[in-house]
Amino acid sequence: MLSNKYVDQYIRKWKSGELILNEKRILLLKLIEKEILPRSDIYYFDEEQINNYIEFSQAWYFELDEWEKFISAFIFLFYKEDDEVVFDEFVINMGRGGGKNGFISTLSNYFVSSLHGIDYYDVSIVANSEKQAKRSFQECYRVINKKGNEDLKEEFEAYKSSLTGLETQSVFEYKTSNASSQDGGREGAVIYDEYHEMENTDIVDVFSGGLGKVDHGRQFFIGTKGFVREGYFDIKYRECEDILNGLTEFKGVFPYICELDAIEEMDNPKNWPKANPALQPPLNKRGKRLFNEVMKKYKKLATEPSGRAAFVTKRMNFLEDNMENSVATREEMMATNRPFFELDTVPIGSIDFGSVRDFATCGLLFKNRKKLEYAFKTFTFAMKHFCDVHYGYSLKEQLVGSEKRAPIKAWERMGLMKVIDEPSLNPKYIVDWFIQAREEYGVRVIVMDNYKADILGPMLEKEGFEVVRLKRPSNLHPLLAPRVEDGFANHKFIFGDNPLMRWFTNNVYVRETQAGKQFLKKEEIKRKTDGFQAFVHALYKATELDDQIDYDEAFDMLDGIDF
Repeated sequence: MLSNKYVDQYIRKWKSGELILNEKRILLLKLIEKEILPRSDIYYFDEEQINNYIEFSQAWYFELDEWEKFISAFIFLFYKEDDEVVFDEFVINMGRGGGKNGFISTLSNYFVSSLHGIDYYDVSIVANSEKQAKRSFQECYRVINKKGNEDLKEEFEAYKSSLTGLETQSVFEYKTSNASSQDGGREGAVIYDEYHEMENTDIVDVFSGGLGKVDHGRQFFIGTKGFVREGYFDIKYRECEDILNGLTEFKGVFPYICELDAIEEMDNPKNWPKANPALQPPLNKRGKRLFNEVMKKYKKLATEPSGRAAFVTKRMNFLEDNMENSVATREEMMATNRPFFELDTVPIGSIDFGSVRDFATCGLLFKNRKKLEYAFKTFTFAMKHFCDVHYGYSLKEQLVGSEKRAPIKAWERMGLMKVIDEPSLNPKYIVDWFIQAREEYGVRVIVMDNYKADILGPMLEKEGFEVVRLKRPSNLHPLLAPRVEDGFANHKFIFGDNPLMRWFTNNVYVRETQAGKQFLKKEEIKRKTDGFQAFVHALYKATELDDQIDYDEAFDMLDGIDF
């Protein structure tokens, strides 16, 4: 069993109620307890590095908060096999004033020091503006050049644009996030400050290209939720949600997200530590000052309501009135992980695919004879080239985990999908699957997008299936939305042990439009939704399942009649 005093203390305080944590941090601790701490055969904490970093920070900068010590343990968590870092990305989201910049100042200075001990371990801090990028750098510069800190001057050479560790020749610099004017170097660590302002992945693509040339490469993403939607922040946030919800492996990315769980919590200051760990009692001097500042701004909302959006977003790290929400909560999605009831009725078939070069999902929707619930049984075909490019399918298992990708091989082993090594998907795979499903379950009707039916429709009809063509499936979403929401909320949907289907569902968000609700994809090309869209197609014809006669029940009734 792995143990580190800072991790153990953090978990103990949470369990005893001393720490007020939000749901995402609780999920993180549960993952750590389940996936990391029991595996002393795989991982180890580098106690020397952890203690050196904490002592260095507290000797020259300030007393670290509990959350900083907790995270530092995982910065120096390594694999026993090859001494590589377990987590190479740290996503740190919290309300303004939590101490994010101070934390990365101490880390940056430590990384270029002889205590860290890695030669040429350059550190770049990147932000949208020079002023923001310089903030942490200037803190280090001032500490090193402060009167009385002569010992640091012997260790570091600090200029106004760069700071060099003399023994390791590691350089700490600040840069602005103009991708067109930057070029990835040989960074050991890249810190993206206020990354919620980044509109796309361009700057990350540039700087991450410089990683891997020195040992123990790391990236840090720090910020609050901000106002830029569908930018890079949302991409990372959803990636973190997938990890915390158990949809992708807990390797590579360490998601430390502080936020309110509900907007109503804002009105009780006891909940504020959920969004900002610096407000966790007992408050130190800095915490008291921050609490007073936040309280002052909170009280101002009564007379200046126009400041509410900024307060909620920046201080509480919460997006209010967000009209784009996941189609189901984590609890609702996990409730679909139940054994199927007896699949003894004739199902509705459905299919959806975005392209013959990526994914295609076939589904069967059954209705329970005894209670109002539906089972959706699926099988997915995926093209190998697409899986190689986006999920590292052909990589060795240990490399796939480090890339934070969807576990395609695991889902294939579970019998949920098949990866096909062909240029494009042969429709015959789908036709054959439905023929087999007809032999087993009697499926006759198959629902699909009219666009996809051009080729598939005639092939299925030739085999005797009735094909229902949906001319504009998105036009049906407002009609089906109440059924979808009610089904998830009241646990009427059963997917069985099918993490692939839950992944599809998690990749969907609901957008309110003038025409009603739409089920849309969370923008990234690798976040597939085919299984969920096939599910919605089948729900369109779900009323036909209500009309089926229970012949067993009918014959039982006839047997009971005395003719």
